[in-house]
Amino acid sequence: MAGKSDDPTAQHDQPEAPEVCYSGVRTGFTLLPSQQKTTMTSALHFVFPLGFKSSESSSKNGTETTAEFMQRLRRVTGLKKEDVFCNLRVPEKEKEFSTDDISAVVLTGRGVFCIDVKTWRGKVCVQNSNWQIHQKEKEASFSTRVEQTEDALRPVKRKSQSLCSHLKQSGVRVRDQLFIPRLLFLSPDLELDQTLRDRPEIVSQAQIQDFLCSFREGYVSWITDALTPAWISGHLSYSTLDGVRSLLSRAGTWDILKLQSGETLRGDFQLCPFIALDRSQTQSLEFSRRSLWRLLGHTPQVTVQMCQRGPGGWRGQTLSASVSFPASCCVLFRVCGAEQDSRIPASDVSSISLSI
Repeated sequence: MAGKSDDPTAQHDQPEAPEVCYSGVRTGFTLLPSQQKTTMTSALHFVFPLGFKSSESSSKNGTETTAEFMQRLRRVTGLKKEDVFCNLRVPEKEKEFSTDDISAVVLTGRGVFCIDVKTWRGKVCVQNSNWQIHQKEKEASFSTRVEQTEDALRPVKRKSQSLCSHLKQSGVRVRDQLFIPRLLFLSPDLELDQTLRDRPEIVSQAQIQDFLCSFREGYVSWITDALTPAWISGHLSYSTLDGVRSLLSRAGTWDILKLQSGETLRGDFQLCPFIALDRSQTQSLEFSRRSLWRLLGHTPQVTVQMCQRGPGGWRGQTLSASVSFPASCCVLFRVCGAEQDSRIPASDVSSISLSI
């Protein structure tokens, strides 16, 4: 983590941390003092540690979103759907729930590629063991904001090692060298210093197309892999590929909670007192408000429809059950990375997509 600023003006007492809200829903989480901005007299702003919440999910200045990149990855590489895994949760030792995920895991004969995707903009340089992102403020061209974070390669390397350990504990033996971490930057407005450009694990926006094309296999390489034993080629054998593919297909992803305002939250749906479900059979929960009850003088109600997993019919997803309860009831949802559950009024929820 980043250390404190050496500037004496940054040593004043920090104001009380505000609660984080999502569309008017107070999550109960607070921002640490180190996560709040400190304005300096030289028009330079320091933020510790790095945030980037808004830029990760939205397209700005022609930058691909993560979802758009995933579509491009499948289209350009030509890989099978079952060999590309998105937002794969990484099992962590000594933790009941995993709190992090990998943007994409690509399974090939050459190895298991663990890819983290960033949409950062500005200029990135190395300062001691940390990274600094220099970004011009929109309001004034002479004002620069500097955000500091840990080496962004450390998390993806750590997650790659955790995934390797998980596969070995599950009985699939894969050599550590065949887990290949990569950090991709999607924004054309990002400038990396020479130290970072020389690191083979980093792929800049200008290099992404060549990186994706490298996954394509010609007939010669395909035949060579089929005829050459894995212990000679150093690649994954077909039986090992099947084992890894089977385990990754059962690995969890995040539940997606969509609010009435249109915002989405990733995390774990914990419970709602009036809803009893089987995750293996339920794909999503659709919330609807019954405003007519309020007009008639009754307690406002929320109706939740449970949609079954699997392909739907011509009329849409098959409904397995439906339940109505007071709109004042709360849904407990653990936002990814948080240590506490958020209490979100059911009337503010639009839908919840459930992972297996």
